Amino acid sequence: MLAFLYILLALGTGTAIISPILLGNEDPAPDRPVNRIWVLISGGAAAGILVSTWCLYLLSWVLKVHSGVSQPLYIANAVVMGGEAVLVIFLSIRLKKQGGAAAFLRRLVTDRDLFRKECLLYAALLIFIAATFCYVLFVRGNTLYAGLTVFSDYAPHLAMVRSFSRSANYPTMYPHFGGEDIKYHFMFQFLTGNLEFLGFRLDVAYNAAGILFMWTFLVVLTQIALRLWGKFPAAVLTSLLFFFRSGLTFFRFLYEHLAAGDLLETLAGNRIFLGYTTNENWGLWNYNVYLNQRHLAFGLTVAGVLVWFFLDYLIRAEQSEETDGQAESRLKLLYLSLDAWLPAHPREAILLGTLLGMTAFWNGAAVIGCLLILLGFTFFSRHKLDYALTAGCAVFLSYVQTRFFIRGSAVSAGFYWGFISEDKSLSGIGMFLLYISGLTILGAILLLPVLKRERQTYLTAVFFPVFFTFTMSLTPDVTVNQKYIMIACAFMAPVWGGVLARLFTASRRKAVARTAAVILTVALTATGIYDFVVILRDNGPSYSITVPLDSDLTDWLDGTMRPDQLILTPWYSLCDVTLSGKMLYMGWPYYAWSAGYNTDYRGRTGELIYTTDDEELFRQLVYREQIDYILFEDDMTFNDAPAREDVIAAVCRLLYTSEDGRIRIYETDFPSFY
Repeated sequence: MLAFLYILLALGTGTAIISPILLGNEDPAPDRPVNRIWVLISGGAAAGILVSTWCLYLLSWVLKVHSGVSQPLYIANAVVMGGEAVLVIFLSIRLKKQGGAAAFLRRLVTDRDLFRKECLLYAALLIFIAATFCYVLFVRGNTLYAGLTVFSDYAPHLAMVRSFSRSANYPTMYPHFGGEDIKYHFMFQFLTGNLEFLGFRLDVAYNAAGILFMWTFLVVLTQIALRLWGKFPAAVLTSLLFFFRSGLTFFRFLYEHLAAGDLLETLAGNRIFLGYTTNENWGLWNYNVYLNQRHLAFGLTVAGVLVWFFLDYLIRAEQSEETDGQAESRLKLLYLSLDAWLPAHPREAILLGTLLGMTAFWNGAAVIGCLLILLGFTFFSRHKLDYALTAGCAVFLSYVQTRFFIRGSAVSAGFYWGFISEDKSLSGIGMFLLYISGLTILGAILLLPVLKRERQTYLTAVFFPVFFTFTMSLTPDVTVNQKYIMIACAFMAPVWGGVLARLFTASRRKAVARTAAVILTVALTATGIYDFVVILRDNGPSYSITVPLDSDLTDWLDGTMRPDQLILTPWYSLCDVTLSGKMLYMGWPYYAWSAGYNTDYRGRTGELIYTTDDEELFRQLVYREQIDYILFEDDMTFNDAPAREDVIAAVCRLLYTSEDGRIRIYETDFPSFY
């Protein structure tokens, strides 16, 4: 109940923050129906969760670090939720004085016929999203089930969730690489941890937050389609194109297995994502990314609200040029007049930039992707200082957060040509894009000459993250740049959705247009539909990693270890040890390495501690690394080297033995450590 209350109060707070932005400006395209209630709900949910959860985190941090409160979420939730309740009551009274909720809703819903259709669409989207999210992560009895296509990413995310819900991870550390700063965006996990703390079960908390913001992003994305085209079918088709990616992969797969004569057998039995490019068989380019990376949809909701707002700038710029009626005036309109530079809505620009900047530690890729798209908008819009204010606030707040959380540089930015394409020539990159995105990206280039100007400029801006993907690297693992491709494909969906809607509803040459629409729809979705079949096959009860939700080992770690203590373990991924939320010296190395931690050093040191026969060296290493506990499993290896228990048992004190005797935990207990 308290978790529901937290979300509802945040929604009320966010509505108060976002409503002046979304309701205060005149609609530049009144001929295109728009019910602003949907963007208000989505933007309000994102803004409210952003503000309330940051307040909650910062208050908890102060209470733990400066006042020594062992579990600060009790006090912090009471203060934040109490303040929001007062604000919501005040706003309700003011709303009643201004005519009540009915008058407010009339401003938000201006097309009732469209509204009824939107309700049906968004109800269907909510059901689909909820069904898929709960299919890959759920609890039965006391066992957590995480599907085979998603469990690897859940390991660090759920460990972080538990570090807040069952511990007090302030100052915040990365559970798979404890003892250092936090380099990974973690605020969505903090939100989920707080929802579990307030009463939701772990899977309910993680799913509820993920479903909410996957839905809010789809709402904003379809509303962008309506702003661009003014046709409800464009919104419906945008949803379809979002969930089911385009790609050449499935068609090559069909060709190869038709030639081999085993197509039906292979289609029926395959449970692996298709892939002819690097790591494509990980599910890098399909809906599985959103099932994995729950925090990505949150960041994209915020980004979507900004794109929706600044889309009006593009529309106004095109209207001004048409009114002037002189082609040569475009340069003056966009660059050589005061109106081209002076801000039109500085308050809104600053507030939106603040919200985007606050998203940096929710999902940094969404912030960068949004700024890249807005950079593209800037070239084709007036009032460029509004964009500068938004970008300035976002960059400044991102910088403040990285200085607060990270020691040293937050990113290792550098030029990197070709992304993960094996052939880094232009033709090789083109084939790579064709395989992973089919017509979505390369076909969009062909669309540019035939689109109306504002759609051209929108689509051109959405190409900016694609260019960034193939030219820059910000992390040790350039593969994470795939999120910028995913962001670009998501924001291209409204354009393709509108094109298909135009073909399906064409009044001239209906048969030809609809045949073309069907062919295009199949080309744009077939690979994604088969990817979705694989998701259904490779998840669910029979194809999941299972972990006891509250095992004896989890409870022991929870009750014994302090939040700042380290335990040396094998390279664990998702298990009852990581679900304790305690700080591992090093869990599965890829998680920490891709986040920017020095896993080579800890890998070598951990191996030496586990395998040495020199007791003095063992003492020195454990002391130097400040390791408080060491876990030993029967017949375990570390980095493929056989581990030995005799030295650990001779030097350290045995504290815990699992019920089956398979796992033992030793305390280093060297007084000189502290």
